[in-house]
This record gives sequence, C-alpha cells and structure tokens, in this order.
Amino acid sequence: MEVLLPASRPLRADARRNREALLSAARRAFLGGDTDAHVEDIARSAGVAVGTLYRHFETREALIEEVYRKEVDDLCAAPADLLDRHPPDEALRRFLLLLVDHAAVGKGMSIALESIMATDSPVFDDARTRMEHALTRLLDAGGAAGTVRDDVTGSTLLRALGGICRMRATEGWLDEARQITALLLDGLSHRAPERPEPQDVRRGPGS
Repeated sequence: MEVLLPASRPLRADARRNREALLSAARRAFLGGDTDAHVEDIARSAGVAVGTLYRHFETREALIEEVYRKEVDDLCAAPADLLDRHPPDEALRRFLLLLVDHAAVGKGMSIALESIMATDSPVFDDARTRMEHALTRLLDAGGAAGTVRDDVTGSTLLRALGGICRMRATEGWLDEARQITALLLDGLSHRAPERPEPQDVRRGPGS
C-alpha cells in the first residue's frame, strides 16, 4: 500500500509576516553597509524575538543567502513585465540597468556574502544561470523584432556586464558603469547596413 507523506503546510499569516519582516530588516542592514549586523540587531529591527529568527533561519548565513536569493527572484521576474510594457530593445535597456543596480546590492552585501562563498551553497551558480536565461529571453525578443543583434548570447552579455560591475571597488563606479552599459547597448542595437552612395555613372563627352 502506498504511503502518502503529509504535505508541508504553508506558513500562518503571522509567521509569514515575521519572515518577511526579518528579510526586510536584514536587507536594510546589509545594503546600509552594516555587513557585520548581528542576528539580535536584525531581529530587533524586525520587531521579533531572536528565537523567532532562528525558527525561520537556522543560521545567520541562511538568512543572508535568502536575502540574496530574494534579490535574484525579483530581478529575474523583471523581463516578463518589461516586455509586456516596453518594446524589446527598451526592455533590454532597462533590465541591464537593473543588473547594474543589482551589483550595487552585491557590493553592499559583499562581506556578508563571503560566508556563503565559503560553503557549498548553490545560490551563486543558480543566480548566474537564471540571469543568463533572463538575458537570453530579452535578446531573443529583440532579435525577433529586428532591433537587437541576434549573434550575442545571454552568457556572453552577462560576462560583459560582470566586467563592468567589477569596477565597483572604485569611487563613483555606479555612474561610470551606467555610462559603459549605454555604450554596450549601443553596440547591441541592430542597424540596417549602410548603403553606399550611388555613383554617377554618366560619362561626359570624350570619356
């Protein structure tokens, strides 16, 4: 006889609110530069007890990982909405700028994320794959519309953006990164090949 395992029950409304409050508090702390924020401080900012935090996240690293995963979830959900509201080339432009802003989030969390990098967490590989797919979707839409080059892959474009975002160690990098992203977009734009100027084939007398 087949044994049916009980389905995991969804969180109660109050537990769900507590979890979201903890994620929001942790995100504010890390993005605000408090990369060494203690769980006690995060719990206090969220208005819950430390025990409540540990009921949702076994370790501080698990909380950091979930904050980062949520950032990636929001980011990779953007292409569908952008393509609904904008032409493909404009949707691509807006998404590339979102990726640059995402790198700013990564900078704010850089020290905190080191604790994840030291583990076997798949969060970064998963994020990279999902971002590549998101970029591929936008590039395919632009290629089909004839407004974006169709010979660039999502993986290649993500590598180019990675080079831009590694500039973040320098002061004022964000404005410069946005300028370079604009140049990258210009190179991705599809343009009809220029036609040579028609030559005057008429020949004068004695020619």
